[in-house]
Amino acid sequence: MIKENKREIMYREALNEAFKEEMRRDATVFLMGEGIAQRGGSYKVSVGLLDEFGPRRVIDTPISEASFVGAGIGAAITGMHPVVEILFIDFAMLAMDQVINQAAKYKFMTGGKGQVPFVLRTQGGVGNGLAAQHSESLEAMFYHIPGLKLVMPSTPYDAKGLLKSAIRSDEPVIFLEHKLLYMTKGPVPREEYLIEIGRGDIKRPGSDLTIIAWSNMVPRSLAAAEKLAEEGIDVEVVDPRSLVPLDKELILESVKKTGHVLIVQEAIRRGGVASDIASIIQEEAFDYLNGPVRILAGRNTHIPFNLALESACVPQVEDIVAEVKASVYVGV
Repeated sequence: MIKENKREIMYREALNEAFKEEMRRDATVFLMGEGIAQRGGSYKVSVGLLDEFGPRRVIDTPISEASFVGAGIGAAITGMHPVVEILFIDFAMLAMDQVINQAAKYKFMTGGKGQVPFVLRTQGGVGNGLAAQHSESLEAMFYHIPGLKLVMPSTPYDAKGLLKSAIRSDEPVIFLEHKLLYMTKGPVPREEYLIEIGRGDIKRPGSDLTIIAWSNMVPRSLAAAEKLAEEGIDVEVVDPRSLVPLDKELILESVKKTGHVLIVQEAIRRGGVASDIASIIQEEAFDYLNGPVRILAGRNTHIPFNLALESACVPQVEDIVAEVKASVYVGV
C-alpha cells in the first residue's frame, strides 16, 4: 500500500486530479474558460473533464475575459463554486473591474454576510518565447487588493492540495500557475489531502542563508542551493506557497536562524512582492540580520520574443548563486 502511494505525476496532472475530486464531491463546482472543454486547455490541465462532467460543468467561453469572469463571480454570489480560467495572466487586466470592485469587495459591502467562493486560475511568467503580451508576472497586482487570497504553487503536490483548498474557500482566490511548471514531476499521494492556504513550506533546510522564492523561482533556487552546497554554503529555501495570506512566522523563523536572506522573484523589482516581504523582515527581524536583505528580481523591461533575451530578463540559477555568495561574503 505504501509503495503504491509513492508515485510521481506532472503538475498539470495534479491539477486535473484536484478538479476531478472536487467536482465529484460537490455538484456546485464547475469550470469556465477559454479552450478548456473541447481542447482540454492549452496546457492540458482539464483533459477528460468534459467527457465525465459534461458541457454544463465544463464550459468553453468566448475570448471575452470581462464577461466570463463577471459571470463566474455572479454564479459564486448565488452559491455556486466556479473555477474560471484566463489563458494568460496578461489578459486578466481586462477583468480587473470585476475582480477588484465585485469579487474582492462583495463581503465587505454586505457587512460580512455575502460570500464569493470563486477561483480565478491563470498562468504567467516567461517561457517558450511567447513575447511581451503573454509572459508577464503580475502577482503584485492582486497582492495589493484587500479581499483576495493569492496562491502560487511550485510543485505538483502543492498545486493539487492548494487548488482543492481554493475551491472549498468561501473567499475569492487568485490561483497563479507558471507555464514552465506544467510538465514538471513530483510525488503526489493517491489519498486525498488538502494544504491550508497561508501555510508555507521549507523546501530545503539550511543554516547559512535563507532564500525566499515562489512559483518557478523555487526549483531554480533549489538548483542553486545544490551548487552552493558544493562550496560549503548551506542554503535554506522557503516557499510561501501562498502570498496572501503570507506565512510570515515561517519566514521570520528561518531568517532568525540563518541571519542572511535573499528574496527571489521573477517579476520586476519595482512595486513587487519581494519588497514588501523585505520590509517585514527589516521591521520584525532586524536584530537577527548579519547583512542587508537582498532582492533578486526580473529586469525592468518587457519580455522579448527571442529565447536568449527572454532568459536574460529573469533570474537564472547562476544569478541566484552569485547573489547568495555576495550576501554571505559581503554581509557584515
